[in-house]
Amino acid sequence: MAEALGLAVNIATVVDLSTKIAKTCVQYSKEVNNAREDIARVKEETLNLKTVAESVARLLEGPRGATLKTSQTLLGAAQAAESRLKVLDDELRPSDTRKAMRRFGLRAFRWPFQKEDVEKLVQEIERYTQMMSTGLQIDQTTILLSLDQKFVLDKLPTAPEASFDSHAEEHNPTCLEDTRVELLDELHQWINDPSAEAVFWLNGMAGTGKSTISRTVAQSLGKTNQLGASFFFKRGEGDRGHASKFFTTIASQLVRRFPMLALHVKDAIDADPAIHTKFLREQFNRLIFEPLEKVQEAYQGDSVVIVVDALDECEQDNDIKVIINLFSSGRSLKSPRLKVILTSRPELPIRLGFSEVKGTYSNLVLHEIPAPIIEHDISTFLESELALIRDEYNKSVSEERQLPPDWPGQSNVQTLVSMAIPLFIFAATTSRFLKERRRGNPDQQLQRVLNHWNKSQEPKADLASKFDLTYRPALDQQLAGLSASERNEVIQSFRRIVGTIILLSSPLSARAVAKLLDISREDVYDRLDMLHSVLDVPEDSASPVRLLHLSFRDFLVDPHYRDSNPFWIDEREVHRQTATNCLRVMGDHLQEDILNLKKPGTPQSEVDSSQINACLPPETKYACLYWPHHAEQAGCGAELIATVYDFLCRHFLHWLEVLGWLGKAYEILPMLRAIQSAVAHSDKGGALQDFVGDAIKFVQSNLHMISTVPLQLYSSAYVFTPQRSICQDLMTKRSESGVQTQASVFSNSTIAASEYGREIQANVFSNSTMNQPFGQPLSPTTQPS
Repeated sequence: MAEALGLAVNIATVVDLSTKIAKTCVQYSKEVNNAREDIARVKEETLNLKTVAESVARLLEGPRGATLKTSQTLLGAAQAAESRLKVLDDELRPSDTRKAMRRFGLRAFRWPFQKEDVEKLVQEIERYTQMMSTGLQIDQTTILLSLDQKFVLDKLPTAPEASFDSHAEEHNPTCLEDTRVELLDELHQWINDPSAEAVFWLNGMAGTGKSTISRTVAQSLGKTNQLGASFFFKRGEGDRGHASKFFTTIASQLVRRFPMLALHVKDAIDADPAIHTKFLREQFNRLIFEPLEKVQEAYQGDSVVIVVDALDECEQDNDIKVIINLFSSGRSLKSPRLKVILTSRPELPIRLGFSEVKGTYSNLVLHEIPAPIIEHDISTFLESELALIRDEYNKSVSEERQLPPDWPGQSNVQTLVSMAIPLFIFAATTSRFLKERRRGNPDQQLQRVLNHWNKSQEPKADLASKFDLTYRPALDQQLAGLSASERNEVIQSFRRIVGTIILLSSPLSARAVAKLLDISREDVYDRLDMLHSVLDVPEDSASPVRLLHLSFRDFLVDPHYRDSNPFWIDEREVHRQTATNCLRVMGDHLQEDILNLKKPGTPQSEVDSSQINACLPPETKYACLYWPHHAEQAGCGAELIATVYDFLCRHFLHWLEVLGWLGKAYEILPMLRAIQSAVAHSDKGGALQDFVGDAIKFVQSNLHMISTVPLQLYSSAYVFTPQRSICQDLMTKRSESGVQTQASVFSNSTIAASEYGREIQANVFSNSTMNQPFGQPLSPTTQPS
């Protein structure tokens, strides 16, 4: 605040002194004959300084003044100019003797400077003027950069929870001190090696600690300003589960980290506002590679590192291969050097992707790290966690109930280490299980884990057995002491509630899950209360329940466990139930003008998100966005086909309206094609196939309208709906346009759409309709061309 006030005062003083000195110079020029050229030069430079100072003053009072007021460059220039002008004002002020001479009519003004002094003075004032002008230019450039940066950040759609430092990742672990030492050293050496390849592939089986390493590296690089961006994929977590917002999220983070990129990314967006909908290759080139290429000369620094975790959890196999290929091309950038750390399981799409870019990456296989190193790291982790569990428990109970100071004993620690190797997820899950107080103290919980190990008379070292040891103790405790009928009730409840949670496309809160399943919230919490070691169950009922590790879902749906695991989940059946529940929720809630706007011309861009959230609860939004996915995964049987058909006949337009308000209009066509694909081979799906085929054409015709003014679906869209179409029957019931003439069939030239349903060009208007307002009926003689 003091600096801001100081700059304004300094500038005002510079303006006042410049004005005063210029007037004094005018007086001198009238009374001094032998120095008029010198006087004119001083006056001119002083007025130049005044002009610049007045420009600063005007900007300080403008909308960007707050930014300028904190400028150290301007403040220093203004203070120096003020100080010199004060001295000059004193030097030009007539002395008392000259004032007395003037009273007697004698010439009182005598120019106080020699010619060489004037040259020096003019250069000084000129330097202060230049300093202030340069400072102003720098700050204005900074403001423009920040405006470009804001523009980019506003325009690029992102997945904010994918960043390593997002709230969603806040409580996830990093590597414990004195663990993964050699591996982290190797990664940092690769980062700082200018001759190293552009991509480092860290791969390992499920549960070997890849994400923990990624977070540790990202956190470390963030502290040294080497981290450019991070993206942590997570299947079932909405935008984190696919690549639609991958490169736009990376670009957005890079612009935040390096503002100099903002102008070039802005140019790409200006050239193509729909760049975020284009092929991944074009997004990468235009938003990331080319901007980095254009700042090579201005960049001061070494490597820019991007950390991408769990690439195998990206939904589309082809997208995975494209991402690997594109990042490998970053080796051509020399300044800044682009380095990318990718972690994943060694799944087939990943291996295929890297096989196409041989020689362009380094790699390290976690499960091939020497056993003594893994044993040391897991042992260090367990010893630390068990000591923490013991101390926290002892603080919470009376002295006679406390665990011994050496609990659990070195022998038990070694057994747990043997059970864990090579899965860090076993150590982490077991630690969380021991903290669970609902079924006993830590020692009682430990005995349950050890007993499960002892029951397998010949403990196996294969991965499947390891996951059974990891997750069965937490699951089996739910059945302890129950009768056969009670066990069956718990298992059915588990499959319904937990099965839904682990197969959701985006996590929901316990409250929303209860509404989706049409059961009480207490029923959901009763089932989750003993699963905190495998699920993240927040105390706040409005926060989402999340998987702690994808391997838990893999374990529950693995067909190999169908007979041996009582908690086994039939993936297809749960998808069928979830699709049916989504359709029920939408059927109960969707209606025309769901936001109660009562203004058909309201643009989507003017509707506040708080209003959308108030009218569309989480389970309704989820149902609208993901029911096609669940229906597709369920493989539409006759019953589900009938339910889908009934829903579309009743609520098709309502559903489109909601997707318009949610900003998801361009995802409608892929959703409809998913339904089309799901019923393609069913002999019961003829009517639904016809409806969906018609619906696709309708959406293609009205895609822009749905995305910009969704309520126009019920009026203006009527004009472009042919009479001989299924959708026209729906429109007729609701349209208020009174238009009697429509095209008889959908025109093939209605719209050109990309393979993924994104609009390229719509051009169906005749000259006679181009200037009519949106929402107004066309004249009876006007038909779409």
